[in-house]
Amino acid sequence: MEWSFAWMAWTMPVAVFFGCIALMLVGMTVLELRWPTVERKGFLPMRTTRGDRLFIGLLTAAYINLAWVGFTDLSQWIGTALGFAAMAIIMAKA
Repeated sequence: MEWSFAWMAWTMPVAVFFGCIALMLVGMTVLELRWPTVERKGFLPMRTTRGDRLFIGLLTAAYINLAWVGFTDLSQWIGTALGFAAMAIIMAKA
């Protein structure tokens, strides 16, 4: 069976973005097995676990990337960096 990825525009920033997501999921699995999560309340108006913050951060990063690509003609790397910065803030402070 031959795999064809022609259905998606696999630019380098997109590939890096999805590769980082895969690495984060593996890392979160290892963290959860090693140190089980504890709910905490940060700047979000709810108590969240590590997995909740990852999910919210991934959604935020994806929307920032989509908005960046949709509304600007600037480099995709800037949108990717902004998305990961937002995700880092959510993971650390939420």
